[in-house]
Amino acid sequence: MAAPPPLPSEAPRPEATFPDDDGAPDDGGVAEIRRRAMLHKTEQTRTYPCLQCGGELVFDIGVQQLKCPHCGNVQDIIEDEDNIVAEQDFRAAIEALRSGAIGHDDANVAGDKEVVCQNCGGHTTFNGSLTATRCPYCATPIQRDDVHDAPARLPVDGVLPFRVDEKTSKAAIDKWIKSRWFAPNEFKKYSTTGSFTSVYAAYFTYDALTTTQYRGQRGDNYTVTVGSGDNRRTETRTRWSPAWGTVRDDFDDVPVLANEGFERRRMDALEPWPTGEAKAFSAEYIAGHLCRTYDHDVEECFGPAKKRMDSEIERTIRRDIGGDKQRISSRSTHFDQLSYKHLLLPIWLLTVIYQQKPFQVFINGMTGEVQGQRPWSKVKIAFAAVAALIVIGILIAVFGSSGAEQR
Repeated sequence: MAAPPPLPSEAPRPEATFPDDDGAPDDGGVAEIRRRAMLHKTEQTRTYPCLQCGGELVFDIGVQQLKCPHCGNVQDIIEDEDNIVAEQDFRAAIEALRSGAIGHDDANVAGDKEVVCQNCGGHTTFNGSLTATRCPYCATPIQRDDVHDAPARLPVDGVLPFRVDEKTSKAAIDKWIKSRWFAPNEFKKYSTTGSFTSVYAAYFTYDALTTTQYRGQRGDNYTVTVGSGDNRRTETRTRWSPAWGTVRDDFDDVPVLANEGFERRRMDALEPWPTGEAKAFSAEYIAGHLCRTYDHDVEECFGPAKKRMDSEIERTIRRDIGGDKQRISSRSTHFDQLSYKHLLLPIWLLTVIYQQKPFQVFINGMTGEVQGQRPWSKVKIAFAAVAALIVIGILIAVFGSSGAEQR
């Protein structure tokens, strides 16, 4: 367990630097907006002090800017002039991974890393791929610079800032849970027993132009009348003819979750993501929220993306063949202009421990879509089954007596 924070006088802040555009210490000539990101070199972490009261700024979903929860001061987020989320060359990334220039396994996200909060002196632990959290003692938002800036890691290209705020998310969660009739009553007390937080999850999205040559058969149905007398009937048969051709598909931002610890099927159901609204990455968007870097790299995530692309290509082939039925005997796909983006996507996450088992409910932080899992109440299911049997028994008795009277 982390030790309690020492008194402020016992935990003086180490010297922090405010870098200029050229990397030199800020001499006052740079706009104040660039002075708020405080880099703590001793801990390789970053915080965002408020210029008005000295509190800590967080990304406020309502105003879409950095805001101080203490004095209400709002500061604009620094964005690149063009604010373009650039596509990255997939094959170049694969070559870097296989040559060792980029690591599959990075020591920066292995195990736990304990840092000292530069605001109160308390100890904060970063687990695995966690890159942004809050101090457990003073709630100061802390970010790990040694992960996002690590040369052995693929950098973040863009981020979808939260649009759905905490109040709206809790209302959606409440509605979702109340509609689960057979959930245990204890589970429905999630507001006091669960952990509810905002987190940016790591995704890779893929773009590709594909050209596929195929061979197969087209099936056209027709009907014939067979038999005679009482056995006379109509049968549907299929006439098959050869089919071949070339089809093209254009894939844009096929998303794949790059983190462990989330139920992948539920996370996939949060789609679609409005990735076209992504902003060029700035660490200020994640201030005050949890954030994860990727557990699976761009090569590992391409497998699920390719599987989704293959399914769409098959649908395109079947449409191209036409007819009532289709058979595909062979196909060959060539990928052109294959690119990717490393994005951080916003999720509200509720975790409830019920009977020593975790249950997760997810909310898309852009659209408000809710997906999750919940336990089943055996007692409620048993009562429902008994009630159903009683109703069936009553109906049988009523209809039975009605039939007797008619006779």
